[in-house]
Amino acid sequence: MRKALHLLILAAMCLMLVGTAAAQEEEDWGTVTVAAGDPVRIGFAAALSGAGVDVLGIDELRGAELAVADLNAEDGILGFTVELVPEDSMCSADGGATVANKFVSDESLVAIVGHMCSSACNAAKDIYAPAGYTMVSPSCTAVALTDPNAPSPVFNRTAWNDRVQAPAAAEFLYSVLGITSVATIHDGSPYGEGLVKAMEDAFFALGGDVIVDPETGEGWAINVGDTDMRATLQAIADAGPPGAIYFGGFPAEGAFLAQQRADAGMAEVVFMGADGINATAYVDAAGEAGCGSYASAANPASVEGGGYEAFVERYVEEYGEEPTAPFHAHAYDALMLIAAAVEEVGEVDADGNLTVDRLALRDAIRATEDFEGLTGALTCDEYGDCGSGADITVVEMMCPEDGEPGFEIVWPEATEGE
Repeated sequence: MRKALHLLILAAMCLMLVGTAAAQEEEDWGTVTVAAGDPVRIGFAAALSGAGVDVLGIDELRGAELAVADLNAEDGILGFTVELVPEDSMCSADGGATVANKFVSDESLVAIVGHMCSSACNAAKDIYAPAGYTMVSPSCTAVALTDPNAPSPVFNRTAWNDRVQAPAAAEFLYSVLGITSVATIHDGSPYGEGLVKAMEDAFFALGGDVIVDPETGEGWAINVGDTDMRATLQAIADAGPPGAIYFGGFPAEGAFLAQQRADAGMAEVVFMGADGINATAYVDAAGEAGCGSYASAANPASVEGGGYEAFVERYVEEYGEEPTAPFHAHAYDALMLIAAAVEEVGEVDADGNLTVDRLALRDAIRATEDFEGLTGALTCDEYGDCGSGADITVVEMMCPEDGEPGFEIVWPEATEGE
C-alpha cells in the first residue's frame, strides 16, 4: 500500500513539474532585436501562385504593401522603417508548413501577416506556436481556427469567422430568394468543410431541407484541382435536385461547377459560394455560366468613417485596377494591428536598438480594443478573433449586354454612397 501511495505521489510531482515547465515555457517566448538602422521585418504568407487562388493572394499582398507604405511615410514603427517579407504558401497545408518553417528559422521576423487559406493557417499555427511567432491572418475564416476547445496561442485574424458568414448565406437563400432546399459541396479544405457545415446547420434551423448523399448521409466533396465535376453534380441531381447548390471552395473549382451543372440538368439551379469565389478569377473563368451566381463576403464600404473608399482609390492608382478579391483591406488592417502592438511593447535602448518581447506582442494583439481599421473597429478576443462589424453582403455576378461581367452587391441592398 505504501509503495502504491509513494508511486502516486511521484506521479503527481512529475505532473506538477511538467505543468510548471509548460507554464514557464509559455511565459518566455524570447525576444527579437532590431539593430539601429535595420528595418522591422514582418513576414507575409499567401497564395501568390496557382490557378484561381493567386489573384486572392496578390490582392492581399497589395493591401499589406500599402500599409507598409503608409507606415514608412510616417516614420515607420518607433522610428524604424518596415520591411515586408513575402512568401508563397500556395493555399495548402504543405505550402503553409513550408513557409512557416522558413519563417521560424529567421529570427529577425517580428510577426507574420498570414496565412491566406485556412488549410495553410491550420498547418502553420502549430509551427509558429513553439517558436513564439504571432500570426494575424487577413482571410483564414474557418470556424475551427478559433475554437475555444482547441485554442491556438498564436493565431489571430482580422477576417470574419465563418460562423457569421454561413448563417448570412443561409438567410439570403432561404428568406430572400425563397429557396427551401440546398445541396452543399466543399473542396476538402478546413475552410470548405467548416463553411458548408455551418451553412447546413443554419439553413436547417431556418426550416430548409439539406439534401445529402444517400450513401454517406452528408453533403458532397470534390478535390482541389478537379476539373470534371459531372459525376458529383449528377449525384446531386439524382438525390434532389435542390433549389440551390452552395459551394465552399475557390474560383477554379467553383467555375467548373457553375459551368457543368447544366450537364446534369441543373442549369436553373442557383449556384452560390462565399469569399473563396468572390474574385475576378471566378468571373473570368466561369464565363456566361456564372451569370446570376452569388458569393458572400464582408463589405468594408459598409463601415462609416473607415477610409475604405480613399484606400480603394490609392489601390487603383498604385496597381492600375480595382481590387480583385475581398481581403485587401483585411491585410492592411492585419499589418497595422501588428505595427500598433510593436509600438506598444517595443523598447529602444540607449544604442538605438529595438527589442520586442514575442509573448508581450501576442498579448498586446489579443488585448486590442476598438482599433480603427479600414474594415471597422477591431477588438480581439482571447482566441484570436479580431474581425470587425462590417456587414456580410451578398454579391451577384451580373452580365450586362453592353459591359463587362462582374459582381454587384444585391443584399443587403446597397445604400446611397456605397
